Amino acid sequence: MKTHTVRVHPSADNLAREDQLAWKIASFAADCGPLDPDVLDMIACRSVDNASVALAAINRAPVAAARAMALAHPRKGGGTLFGLPATTRVDAEWAAWANATAVRELDFHDTFLAADYSHPGDSISPLVAAAQQVGADGAALARAIAVAYEVHVALVKAISLHKYKKDHVAHLAPATTAGLGTLLGLSAETIFQAVNQAVHLSFSTRQSRKGEISSWKAYVPGFSGKLAIECIDRAMRGEKSPSPIYEGEDSVISWMLGGPDTVYSVTLPEPGESPRGILETYTKAHSAEYQAQALIDLAIELGGQIGDLSQVEDILLETSHHTHYVIGTGANDPQKSDPEASRETLDHSIMYILAVALEDRKWHHVDSYTVERARKADTLGVWHKIRTLETPEWTTRYHDPDPDKRAFGGKITITLKDGTTIVGERGVADAHPNGAHPWTWPDYVGKFRTLTEDALPQAQQDAFLDAAKGFANLKAGALDSLVPALPAGAVTPDAPTGQGIFDRGLE
Repeated sequence: MKTHTVRVHPSADNLAREDQLAWKIASFAADCGPLDPDVLDMIACRSVDNASVALAAINRAPVAAARAMALAHPRKGGGTLFGLPATTRVDAEWAAWANATAVRELDFHDTFLAADYSHPGDSISPLVAAAQQVGADGAALARAIAVAYEVHVALVKAISLHKYKKDHVAHLAPATTAGLGTLLGLSAETIFQAVNQAVHLSFSTRQSRKGEISSWKAYVPGFSGKLAIECIDRAMRGEKSPSPIYEGEDSVISWMLGGPDTVYSVTLPEPGESPRGILETYTKAHSAEYQAQALIDLAIELGGQIGDLSQVEDILLETSHHTHYVIGTGANDPQKSDPEASRETLDHSIMYILAVALEDRKWHHVDSYTVERARKADTLGVWHKIRTLETPEWTTRYHDPDPDKRAFGGKITITLKDGTTIVGERGVADAHPNGAHPWTWPDYVGKFRTLTEDALPQAQQDAFLDAAKGFANLKAGALDSLVPALPAGAVTPDAPTGQGIFDRGLE
């Protein structure tokens, strides 16, 4: 591994491309080392994880709309769509759009938290779609996924986007682009141009995750994947892109991040070094913002000690800066306390999440978010007594450079009307690699079977799981098995998606 110093340079410096971060990313993507067995195992796990949550969300409105848009772009040798038979194929960028939206919709797949926040598994669907279209095999796809994770993790460790109110798509897009370069065996020069364009076009504001959070949150990885495919295609045709995109006088660092005086240190593998970043990431046992994972586990435990919830006087959550200011009372978003708020808003309200978990002592990706559930009088009574507080200890633990010491939870103090207090704390979720029950292959299989048991016959479940387990050995043309189809009729054909511009002229 090598750490690269990244800062703004005046145009007069004429910074050599070999000294630019985009070139460092491209050089690694063009020459990554062999994948270790534990990395291959985790790629298989995350492929199962993505399919689980995508199929569970298959008939939700944002997913249906994204699929309708994709279906308007048929292509004989394109990518396939979650839930539909392999005979239905669309352009790779539109398969990326629809499938990544399906994966992201329930906020229920993997995460990595450091200087910024991310869902590295968002790269998988675009990479699979492109691999299907170009006829790549499983080994090439596995390398691409490992590289995308590696680049994503490196950027998230080094560069905070949230600090400057930028959305995390700005790290996702170049990571996916790098993975596509690896998939196609492109030169560092070509990948460099594509990464420059991806970074240039992917900056957007954090408003997508504040206030009344909309379905755009689910579409972000689809947008990013579609963008990455288009950037790679353009670069393959010999077209150039703005550079230095990170270090230039009018670059993203200069105007969208810390400014001309900011210095970042980004650590990447050397060319030829094996990528292992995926092993630092973690998935979700519960369908909610990652910072809620450990706290849901804790609330389920503490809920049994309360008895009568009407006796609760106050609940204080002491936690990190991010949890307090993004999903806690520090966000100052009244929507986070509103029973009429969208599902996307509620899964970013730790107050709502704790109230439901304390009362129900379980969490469900559908039942915990229904309108009736949010309006329940007992829940409202507890919900509006919950407040959050940032404490230095939890913020320090959140940013600890040692992954074995990082913590994303908090301390809950429940005060009852008679003065009794119930106290507990949890540093990491039970499913986290350092948690009480770190997830391995059987847990991902269990999640898949639970989320698909009502829609997918066991024989088809088994066939998909076998394919995912042998991911890297799949031959060219066999990648369709990684995008499971559901039985006829399981995907609602007439889901209300409205009428868009792509619906015109299809006859």
